[in-house]
Amino acid sequence: MHIHILGICGTFMGGLAALAREAGHRVTGCDAGVYPPMSDQLRSLGIDLIEGFGADQLALSPDVFVVGNVVSRARLADGTPKFPLMEAILDAGRPYTSGPQWLAEHVLQGRHVLAVAGTHGKTTTTSMLAWVLEQGGKAPGFLVGGVPLDFGVSARLGKGSAFVIEADEYDTAFFDKRSKFVHYRPRTAVLNNLEFDHADIFDDLAAIERQFHHLVRTVPGTGRLVVNATEESLQRVLAEGCWSELARFGAGGEWQARGTHDAFDVLRQGEAVGRVEWELSGLHNQMNALAAIAAAEHVGVAPADAARALGGFRNVRRRMELRGSVERSGGAITVYDDFAHHPTAIRTTLDGLRKKLDDAGRQGERILAAFEPRSNTMKLGVMAAQLPWSLEAADLSFCHTAGLDWDAAAALAPMGERAQVAGAVEPLVAQIVAAARPGDHIVCMSNGGFGGVHDKLLAALRAASAA
Repeated sequence: MHIHILGICGTFMGGLAALAREAGHRVTGCDAGVYPPMSDQLRSLGIDLIEGFGADQLALSPDVFVVGNVVSRARLADGTPKFPLMEAILDAGRPYTSGPQWLAEHVLQGRHVLAVAGTHGKTTTTSMLAWVLEQGGKAPGFLVGGVPLDFGVSARLGKGSAFVIEADEYDTAFFDKRSKFVHYRPRTAVLNNLEFDHADIFDDLAAIERQFHHLVRTVPGTGRLVVNATEESLQRVLAEGCWSELARFGAGGEWQARGTHDAFDVLRQGEAVGRVEWELSGLHNQMNALAAIAAAEHVGVAPADAARALGGFRNVRRRMELRGSVERSGGAITVYDDFAHHPTAIRTTLDGLRKKLDDAGRQGERILAAFEPRSNTMKLGVMAAQLPWSLEAADLSFCHTAGLDWDAAAALAPMGERAQVAGAVEPLVAQIVAAARPGDHIVCMSNGGFGGVHDKLLAALRAASAA
């Protein structure tokens, strides 16, 4: 089969492309705004990429066009289609489907699907679960919205019956407005947390809760729901109906942790059943671990083995990924890359780093947060008022304001001199370099390429050190 993927460089569609290629299909695709790590992964697989959505791609005549949710029927100011290829497909009556639908029919059918849903932590928890199953001898397939460092790829078919998938609540395609995850039909479903997000497609939190309950409805009676016991929103979802075994984690749940965030016992019904000792920090990662351990048990991995496996977990690219450091007299300046793009995720990332530094007796080392409000929700300004709260753990914050229709400087005004804004990456880098001093930790947060800010920062810091 030849499939041509529209929007191939998105994390989900890129993973789908990798799976289709591994399964022996011919895969081509198109997109705009290509950036690593997905572009690197696709090229390494020998998948041909075409820049843009030109109608001339209709001549490729694939068996089916697989349409990503980046594609719409939108028109430009001059009245021409923003996605002329999609218009050509519709006019010619060519076969097309969505990515989740293609995946459900060609990859997930007959597998034990373990789906990880939630506003935050999906990628990390999915990666943890895949790693635990791998170490437990299950040889799982997986599709992750990032690149787990332990595997080096975002997706693979696997050899066992288990398939672990990051279950996104975002809509499926312009012609299917259901959440992606309703296509997956999991036997094990993790509901990690649930907050308001995706303001471009959901009116309010209740609308997202409704989609989560659609997911709950698809889990069989012999399946397992692994649910964060501390989230009121998830309790409301379950109150709408639950027909599967329920395993709750966190305070008030059957699965809990005892100890520090980087060394803790795993408790089930108050009994220690495993111990995790790792390099990760933060309560959020401890909760992610509990979810992964409870889900893995459902496919036969003992909690003690799962906890031991997590001791070797190396996290995911762009999750507090160290990009480099510049030595200076008095201490190095360190630059990290993180995917955080929702106020809660920003706060969680920065709080985790602050606690890690404090626990190590390094209270004097500063955190500098560089971020761009790039997600659809953040671009709309719906959560602008939460930014000062999300950045409380940072000593200084720097906001990239390009493409915003709202006043970021006004939103950050409560932070006073602790916050600066810039309309382009280069002046933002200059602001950070001017403020940086030995021992600082610079955390760059975005769900996009951020204009290559990490390399530009490191180069500018080195140049400043050499001057």
